Amino acid sequence: MSSKVIEADVDESFAADRQVVIEHLAGINPHAQLSEQEKSDYKARIKALLQQHNAVLVAHYYTDPIIQELAEETGGCVADSLEMARFGKEHPADTLIVAGVKFMGETAKILTPHKRVLMPTLEATCSLDIGCPADEFSEFCDQHPDRTVVVYANTSAAVKARADWVVTSSIALDVVEHLDKCGEKILWAPDKHLGAYVQKQTGADVLLWDGACIVHEEFKARGIEDLKALYPGAAVLVHPESPQAVVELADVVGSTSQLIQAAETLPNREFIVATDQGIFFKMQQRCPDKVFHVAPTAGSGASCRSCANCPWMAMNALDNLADVFERTDNEIFVDEALAEQAMRPLRRMLEFKKS
Repeated sequence: MSSKVIEADVDESFAADRQVVIEHLAGINPHAQLSEQEKSDYKARIKALLQQHNAVLVAHYYTDPIIQELAEETGGCVADSLEMARFGKEHPADTLIVAGVKFMGETAKILTPHKRVLMPTLEATCSLDIGCPADEFSEFCDQHPDRTVVVYANTSAAVKARADWVVTSSIALDVVEHLDKCGEKILWAPDKHLGAYVQKQTGADVLLWDGACIVHEEFKARGIEDLKALYPGAAVLVHPESPQAVVELADVVGSTSQLIQAAETLPNREFIVATDQGIFFKMQQRCPDKVFHVAPTAGSGASCRSCANCPWMAMNALDNLADVFERTDNEIFVDEALAEQAMRPLRRMLEFKKS
């Protein structure tokens, strides 16, 4: 059987709203209205431009599948933010095209200041980044000078520059556990759910900034329980940016790369996945005989029962990727002094992973 991604359909009322859901997903997917010929033409143009400019495309797991596919076809990289940073730093290309959100482009520029870093759009940001302004965060840090400052990668260059450590979800537990063993107290930002998960797992003294991801915060325990009742053999995979009640239902909690690995290694044939559904492209690719169900979302902030899409990741599209070299409003610049400050915690992150 081929792999499948299935929209959650946990009650009859959702079926009545199906057209609304379809229209929502069409609106968030910039490629929904393109013909196959148009997609093929765009891809051919982008491939030629990448070669012409000695550029490489680096894409996050949450971008549209067609962008991920294009990155792989052109010798680029599809990965989580940590491996995107590593790949860009080590690749010999003169120009990095970062398909993701702005903090990823900033990180790439800090790590490779000699390279040109372009993005399909600089408007693609992140609710965690927006919710942690550098001036307010710096003031918060000043109020707690006895704490080691650990920030999630989903933050601006200015916030990283104020930190002692930068972490991704794949190494957050290990870093905080290490710091705790050294007797250090932690100031954590910006995701309170990931921070609370790390705090619970490590037992460390962690002071949390109040931030959250708009995608992961919408996953609801009740919806996952209802879906689990329909598919009792399915394993539940959850990203730790999700609320605690959702995390507690998980068979595996982990970063994007860790969830993909879990889908490969667990014996279950079906999975309920609580993270951005862009990840299903890679899960399907690696697990062609398994079935994936989108964990349902709900609440006043949700426009559908199973959207699970970051609206900013969805801004990465074939059309703005095709003109990425022609525009003057999409290059990443980071102040040299700021970049030097931010490089210190980023270097710790990269070197910690290797140790």
